[in-house]
This record gives sequence, C-alpha cells and structure tokens, in this order.
Amino acid sequence: MKLLLMCLVSILFCVQYVEAKKHILYVGTYTKGMADGIFVYSFNDRSGKLVNLKMPAISNNPSFLTVSGDKKYLYAVGEVADPENDHSGGVSAFRIEENGKLSFLNHVQTHGANPCHVCLSPDSKKLVASNYTGGNLSLFNVLPNGSLTALMQKIQHTGSGPFPGRQTEPHAHSAQFDASGKLLFAADLGTDELKIYSVGTGENPLKPDSQPFVKLSPGSGPRHFDFSADGRFIYVIHELSSTVTVLMKYGGEWKTIQTIKTLPKDFEGESWCADIHLSADGRFVYGSNRGHNSIAVFTRDNTSGKLDLVQTVSVEGNWPRNFTIDPTGQFLLVANQKSNDITVFRIDEASGKLKYTGIKVPNESPVCLQFMK
Repeated sequence: MKLLLMCLVSILFCVQYVEAKKHILYVGTYTKGMADGIFVYSFNDRSGKLVNLKMPAISNNPSFLTVSGDKKYLYAVGEVADPENDHSGGVSAFRIEENGKLSFLNHVQTHGANPCHVCLSPDSKKLVASNYTGGNLSLFNVLPNGSLTALMQKIQHTGSGPFPGRQTEPHAHSAQFDASGKLLFAADLGTDELKIYSVGTGENPLKPDSQPFVKLSPGSGPRHFDFSADGRFIYVIHELSSTVTVLMKYGGEWKTIQTIKTLPKDFEGESWCADIHLSADGRFVYGSNRGHNSIAVFTRDNTSGKLDLVQTVSVEGNWPRNFTIDPTGQFLLVANQKSNDITVFRIDEASGKLKYTGIKVPNESPVCLQFMK
C-alpha cells in the first residue's frame, strides 16, 4: 500500500510538472527611435503568470513579429517611413538563443513606408512584409543562417474606398501564406480587398492568382484574417466597420457567406477592430475591438463555418491592438497599446468564453504578442 501511494504521488508530481510548462513570449512595441523594443517573457501555462526576463532587443517600432517554424529565428518589422532612405521601413532578423534572448543578424529595407505586418512561408524560406502607407508588399528570401536577402520583389496595390480619410489610397495591412505555401493572401484596408497571389519560382514569384482578389463590403477596411485548419474558410476582420466576414471556397473561388458585427447591439461609440484568431480546435473565433476595448468571442459551426457572437469581454485596458492564444489553448493574452499593459484571460474549454485572471503586466506600448511555439 505504501509503495502504491508513493507511485501515485510521483505520477501526480509528474502531471503537475508537465502542466506547469513555461513558454517564451516575445512582445513587439512602439518606440521613440532605436530603443528597447522587443521584450522577452516567460509564461507559465498553469498559472497564467508572465515574468519579464529582462533581456530586451533594441529595435525601432517593431510593431509586428513572427518566429520561424524551427524556432531558431525571429523577424520584426520596423514601422517607420524614413525620408533619408526613400521613405523606406525595414525588417530585422534575429537569432533566438537557447535562453530566448535575441541576437541581431541583419536589417533590410522594404522600400515601402510603415511596414506593419510580417509573415513567413510554411517552409520559412520566404518572408513578406506589408507596407501600410506604401500600399504594397515586399518579398524577401531567407538565407540558411536566418538572415534576409535584399528586396526580391515588390508588389504595388492600386485603388481606393469610400471611407473618409482612411481609404484615399491602398493600405496593405497584413499578408499570409496558405498551408501549402502556394498561395499568398493580403488584406488591403484602403481598397476593401483580400488579394490572392500564386507563389512560384524565379525572380518574381508572386503573381495574381486566377481569382486575383475577393471584393469585400465598401468602407469595411479589411485588416487581419485567419484560416480554418481545413483551409475551407477565411475569417477577415474589418477595422472600419467592426465586422468579421466569413469567406468559403466554392470550387476554385472564394465567396462571402456571412458578415457579423463584433460589438454589442447597444454600443454607439467609436470602435476599430484590430486582430483575429481561431482557437486551435476551430470551435471559436476571437476578435479585438479598440474603443469598445473588448475581445469579441464567437462560436463557430465547423460544418457551415458561420459564427455566433456569444461574448464581448472587457480587456481590462485601453486599445487592444493584438492578442494571442497560448500554446496550450487555455489562455488568451492581450496587448493593450494605450494603457501600456498586457492582460491575461482564461479560456473556458466548453464555451470558449473568457474570464479575466487578474494578471496585468506593465509594458510600454505593446502592440504584438508572439509565442515561440
């Protein structure tokens, strides 16, 4: 009996140890010139606690980050428009050391103004930056040592939209490769389009696909988007209209099947959407509202792909630009840009709803959260 008890205690201890795994979280921020811009945290996936490891990397407005699939490299945009370099922003490459610390590799110009998003192809051999003010995309090759080549291809968007002051010209806001790496999708806030490019080889591998774009509601302002795991649906969040549009693939063509608000029906103030993510199991979709300062929680029908709004929960801060779900799927973390903090919420496994943990960590102008998954 004593031996059995000892075995049970050992098993319990092992289970608790596994549950309390710590993950590295990188935080991108807005800075005032070259300064400590990327912060490194340890996240406890049992308690939800964040600990600042106090080994920041120097960068200029690293407003969006991405980590390579092998977890060896991190890439950060420099959201600037530098008049001395043809109003070009840039992308910086960093090597991730064993303890999570970042070591600078190189910096390349995007030849576009205010890059605000960066993504890698599934094989981590190509990188695309979205230049907001320039209204264009910049493509780079990634070298075997993780550093970036000079600009390989630049694609200029054209067009405008009806929203006063925000859609006088194109504004590329984000781009992502599909799971195959054969297609690149790009949300343009200025033209109300989700662009689609085929990815080939050669000097100019990006070309308009057979369906070159999906036209979205006039004045909606598509900003970010996420794919369903099976690749049949795309969820686009619109900054200007505070809505999410569900796109479904019929044969070889993407079509809109639903557009749904991210705000409560009785809300009358100004609010602007920012980020969107699906849960790993695909049952829930989350979107951030800046102004209403909330996360919208949707349940998702796995068959039809359609959404139902079930909760809008306060972020306990101001201006939730970007958020992320931890690698275990138990927590959602929010970067509150204007209140200078990161807040942590627990995700209810059954309903997908969020509950504030009471954990709030100070951080100057956090705008991007990226786990090293």
